[in-house]
Amino acid sequence: MIESVQHIVPRSTFVGTVSVPGDKSGSHRALMISALASGTSEISGLSPGLDVAATSDILVALGATRNDEAGKVYVEGPSDGLRATTHQLDCGNSGTTIRLMAGIVGGIEGSHVLVGDASLSKRPMDRVAIPLEQMGVVVNGNGPTRTAPLSIVGSSSLTPIEYTVPTPSAQVKSAILLAGLFATGETRVHEANRTRSTTEDMLIHAGISVESSASGDGRSVVLRPGRPHSRKWHVPGDPSQAAFFAVLGLIGRDAEVSVASVDTAPERIGFVNVLRRMGGNIELIAHGSTHQLTATTSPLVGVEIHSSEIPSVDEAPILTVAAAAANGVTAFRDMGELRLKESDRFEGSMNLARLLGATVWSEGDDYFVEGLGSAAAFSHFEIFAGLDHRMVMSSAVAGAAGNGCSISGAETVTSSYPQFFTDMASLR
Repeated sequence: MIESVQHIVPRSTFVGTVSVPGDKSGSHRALMISALASGTSEISGLSPGLDVAATSDILVALGATRNDEAGKVYVEGPSDGLRATTHQLDCGNSGTTIRLMAGIVGGIEGSHVLVGDASLSKRPMDRVAIPLEQMGVVVNGNGPTRTAPLSIVGSSSLTPIEYTVPTPSAQVKSAILLAGLFATGETRVHEANRTRSTTEDMLIHAGISVESSASGDGRSVVLRPGRPHSRKWHVPGDPSQAAFFAVLGLIGRDAEVSVASVDTAPERIGFVNVLRRMGGNIELIAHGSTHQLTATTSPLVGVEIHSSEIPSVDEAPILTVAAAAANGVTAFRDMGELRLKESDRFEGSMNLARLLGATVWSEGDDYFVEGLGSAAAFSHFEIFAGLDHRMVMSSAVAGAAGNGCSISGAETVTSSYPQFFTDMASLR
């Protein structure tokens, strides 16, 4: 891929409605559960990003069939189940793909090799390897954190386990639950902070017995093994993609930006509550099972944001842009997980805020942004996105609402949101 530079021109007005891609979390899981089922499933609203395409390609290599017709995707799982292949399984830049697929191939007899790009190959996979090994899966990777490529030897009869996830992670929880489909008894997973329940909810819809119970801020999940049933799936708009337009609507000088048909599961819209606490005027209006999000220009103030409010911490970079436009100091607490994303988003977010002209400092896993009071005070800047789609989009929002920017490596946005720049330009 040839590295591209995207030049963002500042604008004074942002008005209109966009439709973000289908939720990546739901898209990955709809493909996976459909491929694990016997029969044909129908998926509408599937994300068009490269991350989801990587998941699809792997499932086809394992024996599933995919057909696209009239805006819908049809996936047929083989009657005798997925089977090992001698080909490497390329996860591209997708952490969701490699971690959840590790759970799936852990339940497929034979040897499997999961690979990824340079960025993904730096991300720790020991967090899924440890519980999967307890279930009887053999997982080998590079170094003490077992980075990709991963060599996995699966078994169709796994040992059921009870496991407490050390660091809140929907990916780790999901990998264990998907492997649990192949176990000989109940699999139990405990998390101290509730993460997105997409996997549990979709498995229930596919006929799997899953029980979930809340305990304080945490949750316990019990799954009984079985094979999913084929289903019709509708994937709503991705709330973490909507977050970029929400912030654009709040910090733009004359803005009213709406995002249609967004998933508003409680664990997915923590950023909305954060932005409202900062003074943001955000409305969520119900439309069937989804909501339209509308954000209007608002003066923002600094607040304290804990990682438990945004469990995947995916929205931290764009919330950093909001903090840079706010009055006062915003504290980002317990954000160490940002260091283990597609890039080091902990340093990347602080660097972006500095480039905008904000005062930034860190203490351990916390970082602090003293805002400029308005996006109009942002500096023009140049940035290299570091193979990280969220840093691309956060930078673009800052440049458009501020005083422009140039983003090197902007093409990596295709991993999750190929039409992002077109959608942003469509706002009049």
